[in-house]
Amino acid sequence: MTYKGRIKDGVVVLDNHISLPAGTEVDVEPVAPSARPQVWDDLLKLAGKAEGLPDDAAKNVDHYLYGAPKK
Repeated sequence: MTYKGRIKDGVVVLDNHISLPAGTEVDVEPVAPSARPQVWDDLLKLAGKAEGLPDDAAKNVDHYLYGAPKK
């Protein structure tokens, strides 16, 4: 049987609160993180792509979105 878990503070913690008897011999095989791109990676692809924005758009984003006074 195979159990899944994570390393926490240097100790293997099994998912679903599974507990094995003390002294149980186990094999631990690290698994590479998912190659699935993170949301931030997708957003980063859009960085610098906006056109036609005012020069102070980043500094005064609240002004342009919500009408707050300019900084």
